[in-house]
Amino acid sequence: MTSDSSISRRALLASALPLAASAHASEGQTLTIAAFPLVDEIVRAAIPAWQKRHPEVELRILSRQYSDHHTAMTTALSTAVALPDVMALESSFVGRFAQGGGLEDLRQAPYGVERFRERLVPFAYDQAIARNGAVVAMPADIGPGTLIYRHDILAKAGVQEAELTGKWEDYVAAGARIKARTGAYLIAHVQEIKDIIIRGGLNAGEGLYFDTQSRVLVNSPRFERAFEIALLARRQGLDARVSAWSNDWAEGFKRGRLATELSGAWVVGQLNSFIAPSTSGLWRAAPLPENGAAAYGGAFYAMPRRAAPERKALAWEFMQLMTLDPRLQLQAFKDYDAFPALLSTHEDPFFDQPLPFLGGQRARQLWREAARRITALPVHKQNQFAEEVVQTELDKVLLRDKPIRAALADAEQLLQRRALR
Repeated sequence: MTSDSSISRRALLASALPLAASAHASEGQTLTIAAFPLVDEIVRAAIPAWQKRHPEVELRILSRQYSDHHTAMTTALSTAVALPDVMALESSFVGRFAQGGGLEDLRQAPYGVERFRERLVPFAYDQAIARNGAVVAMPADIGPGTLIYRHDILAKAGVQEAELTGKWEDYVAAGARIKARTGAYLIAHVQEIKDIIIRGGLNAGEGLYFDTQSRVLVNSPRFERAFEIALLARRQGLDARVSAWSNDWAEGFKRGRLATELSGAWVVGQLNSFIAPSTSGLWRAAPLPENGAAAYGGAFYAMPRRAAPERKALAWEFMQLMTLDPRLQLQAFKDYDAFPALLSTHEDPFFDQPLPFLGGQRARQLWREAARRITALPVHKQNQFAEEVVQTELDKVLLRDKPIRAALADAEQLLQRRALR
């Protein structure tokens, strides 16, 4: 299930799924779980395991579309009205919600979440740590970043995988050969390139856009290079200029017009299931260029601090079931491509099985290794706004020929004013 902008790709897909909710309990206790599509299905699949533990406690699943869910949770936390017992959160929202103080600190008694830290993928656990040290959520699944490419298109262009995974400049040069020899675009949109590059070369205490002291980081060599590579690819006509999860994006995959994609490992399952199943066997997975390590989404479970105290023990037990039970974690991976955050599952033989969609490649081994190299990034309360500012300036560079240094200087100035609020 992601980088904040990249994370939203799976969220957009999930938001297209139908709204659903389980029936209210007719008697006995009811534990309310608020979730968004895909996560709600994983919770629903876990009901039999929960009923074995607590047949007297009904799980009530409140499912809203992705954006509606997180908006509703924001309102519920700020007003303490209609709070669920447990809320699912997409990874990009965990840091934002953590700063508000509305989520239970799971370090405190009787929870003691820190005893589970070594059992979970390090970066996923770290994502849920607030600035004051509070641990506000438990990770269930993650989205290790990967590059996928059309093996047949590369063969036709005479391009090798190593040319895609080396320097970013080599990736772009390979894209130019692919376009010239096959007509296929290298990528859907150069924004994807920018999103990966800005996540590389970070120093301790640095987030994407701000450091831990709220200093703005966008007017830097890291962002300058990201803009330069994106502009280089655009000037050579290597991106299709289509947004992820749009109809044109899906058609690009179906018709072989997109040679590569930079995304979370879960995108393979989405392509295989319904986006472009006819292309099965034609794809391969590879590391991100320059051996980059990035996360694309993930789901967490959190407990509102002002939720009903009489059900908090049950809520905590449910959260542990969903995040620490190897059988449920593996089942969610097999059924919903929810890459598990529970480390013990990573040794299961399922990770060694070939993927027919990827021509028999054992790609889960690649993604497992990538997951262990990802590091959590400090989340600033203005990250979402910063992302919009940076993307607006990139658009000005791409579409209006604005000088890159001027664009980043303007972004820095605007963000400096906002960071002081």
